[in-house]
Amino acid sequence: MLNINNIKIAVIGLGYVGLPLAVEFGKYHSVTGFDINAERISALNTGIDHTLEVSEAELAEATHLRYSSDINQLKDCNFFIVTVPTPIDDYKQPDLTPLIKASEAIGSLIKHGDIVVYESTVYPGATEEVCIPVLEKTSGLVFNQDFYAGYSPERINPGDKEHRVTNILKVTAGSTPEIADFVDKVYNLIITAGTHKAPSIKVAEAAKVIENTQRDVNIALINELAVIFNRMNIDTEAVLEAAGTKWNFLPFRPGLVGGHCIGVDPYYLTHKAQAIGYNPEIILAGRRLNDGMGAYVSTQLIKTMIKKSIQVSAAKVLVLGLSFKENCPDVRNTKIIDIVNELQDYNIDVDVYDPWVNVEEAEHEYGIVPIDTPQENYYDGIIMAVAHQEFVEMGIQNIRKLGKESHVVYDLKYVFAKEDTDIRL
Repeated sequence: MLNINNIKIAVIGLGYVGLPLAVEFGKYHSVTGFDINAERISALNTGIDHTLEVSEAELAEATHLRYSSDINQLKDCNFFIVTVPTPIDDYKQPDLTPLIKASEAIGSLIKHGDIVVYESTVYPGATEEVCIPVLEKTSGLVFNQDFYAGYSPERINPGDKEHRVTNILKVTAGSTPEIADFVDKVYNLIITAGTHKAPSIKVAEAAKVIENTQRDVNIALINELAVIFNRMNIDTEAVLEAAGTKWNFLPFRPGLVGGHCIGVDPYYLTHKAQAIGYNPEIILAGRRLNDGMGAYVSTQLIKTMIKKSIQVSAAKVLVLGLSFKENCPDVRNTKIIDIVNELQDYNIDVDVYDPWVNVEEAEHEYGIVPIDTPQENYYDGIIMAVAHQEFVEMGIQNIRKLGKESHVVYDLKYVFAKEDTDIRL
C-alpha cells in the first residue's frame, strides 16, 4: 500500500485539465507531466502555456514538476492521473481512443501497489468496463489485488481565473474503501475547497456527466424560448430579466453550446442509456436543438439582410470570435464553425476575426484562417459571436464602422443594447 509521503505522481495529458493539476501538485510533490505532443512539452519547458490556463510565474512555482513526451520517464511513478480528452466522433458516439491508448501506456508501466486515477469525462461504468481490462491485459496484473483505480472528475472551466483547480470542490472515488480514502487524501493535499468522497467510481462518473447534461438541457430550453419569442417579436433578454426577478428562476441565457464539455458530455450518457435499452428523449431533444442553433443564427442573419435589401449571394460577413467561449483560446468543438459553414453554403464570403485563437490550430481543426485585422466599411453583416473583452471594449460604434453604409449587426451575446444592434438571439 502506498504511503502519502512516498507518492510519485504522473499526470498523463497536459491540456486544459492536466497542466493546472500537475502544476499544483508539482509545487509540493514529485510530479512528471506527460504529453504525446513533443511541441507542447518543449513550450512548457520554456515556461510557456499556450492554453493560457497557467501563467509563467505559476509554472515557475512548480519546482518539483518535470515534463516529458517519453512514456518511459514515468516508470518510477506510482500514482497515475489520466486527464486525456474524451471526444465524440462524427456520429456523436463516444471516442475512447485516447483513454484506451493512455491505459495501454500506463499498463506497460504499473507495478504492484500502484494506483491509476481517471479524471476524463466518461459514461458511468467506463472506468471499470473499458479502462481496467486494458490495464490488466497490458500489465498482467490483477485489479484490486496487484493495482488499484480511482476516479475524480475534472471541473476545469477554461478561461475562468476565479474558479481554479484548487478552489473548486473535488469529487473523489476509489475501487476499494481503503483506496477511496487514499485517493481522497492525495487530492486534499492541494484542493483547498475540500473534497466529496463518492461511494463508488460509477457514482463519481455519473455525477460528472450529469453536471453538463443538466446545463445542456437548461440552455436548450432557453434557446427554444428565444426562437419562440423571436417569432413573436418579443425581446428574449427583456423576458429573462423580468422572469429573473423571481428568487428561484435559473439564470440561463440562449446561445451556442460548444466546447469540450457541455456539447459533448451528454452524448456519453445517452450512449450508455441506449446500450442498456433506454432512449433518453429529453437529453437527445436538447442536444438536437442546441446543435441546430448555428443554422438558426445564420438564417436569422440572412432574413434580416434581405429585409434591408442587402444582396445575400457574394455578401461579406465578419464573424467576431471563433473560440467556444470568451477570453479563451480553446476552439475545441466550437459551434461558431456551424455558422461559418452555413453562411458559406449561401455563397457568402465569411471572415473570422479572433485575436485569442492560434491561427495554425484554427486552420488544422476547421480549415479556417482567421484574419489579422478587419477592414472598415467592408462588411454587409457582422456577428458578435464571442464576447471577448477586446470586442466589448471596441464598442458598438467602432464595430459599426466595419460595416458598409447598409449592414446588419447581430449580437449573439447581448453585449450591446437592443436599440444599438439590428438583431439579437
